[in-house]
Order: sequence, then structure tokens, then C-alpha cells
Amino acid sequence: MMQNLQFDFTVDKDKKMVYITREFDADQSLVWDAFTKAELIDQWIAPKPMMAKTKYQDFKVGGKRFYAMIGPDGQERWAIQEYTSITPKTNFKMHNAFADKDENPELPGSEWDHSFSEQDGITKVSISIYNESLERLERILDGFTQGMKMSLSNLENLLATLSKN
Repeated sequence: MMQNLQFDFTVDKDKKMVYITREFDADQSLVWDAFTKAELIDQWIAPKPMMAKTKYQDFKVGGKRFYAMIGPDGQERWAIQEYTSITPKTNFKMHNAFADKDENPELPGSEWDHSFSEQDGITKVSISIYNESLERLERILDGFTQGMKMSLSNLENLLATLSKN
């Protein structure tokens, strides 16, 4: 596995934005699949000791993913993502919001823009996240920052395993 892969995590509270750039030593198509296929997302997205469980996913414009993060005590925290734009293998956008178990969103939410590019076998993922509310951003920021860093580390490990197969 290559070392010195880029990992930047920046918060701009004035713009209510979070910017994440992360490189992976894996083919772009594999990284794309890891971000867009529920059976792979569920293997890395939850920071330990939590687990992720996708109830359903329909990866198309207008489609949704409804999933839960499940704590070690069994408590479920649901969220719903609606895909607003998809350019295969290079970009997808979605609206993300917490929800109850009956799929009722807790607004405001956030707008996510994922871009993928590859150079010399290294795939760069750039994510920009616009939060509809500064209060929401500030409320979730510490846990989100720690959780996302752990999740992306989980993804790096999963990609290393999948790349060997």
C-alpha cells in the first residue's frame, strides 16, 4: 500500500461547508463502487464500534438510500439520502438528512457532492458538503469529523482487501 496519500478535511463555517479530499491506492471503478453500492457502503461507512445497515437503495437520479447506523447497544440512527445527480464513475450528488425509522426526514439536511478522479492508479475523492443550517453543522461537527475520518480509514482497509482479490 502506498503511503503519503492526500487527506484533507476543512471546515468553512462562514459558508456552512465541509471539504474532504482523500486519495486511495485503488482503481477508480472500485472506489466508485465502494461509495455507490450498499453492500460495500455498509462495510465501511460506520465508525467502529457502530455498524451500518441499508434498508434499501436505488442508486439513480431521484432514487434513495435509507439506512441506519447501529450502536453497540442496538440503538439505530436513521438517515435518508436522495440522489440528485449522477455522472457514472466520476460524480454524484445527494441530499442527506437524518430521519426516523418511518423515513420522515429531520430537516434541515445537507447537500453532498462527490467527485472521483484517477491518476497513476491513485483515486482521489473530493467531497463538498453544504449544510443548510449553521446550527446543524456546529451541533454535529465534532462527532462527524471524528466519524468521517474513522470511516475513510475503514474504507482504505476495505479497498486494500478488495484490491487483493
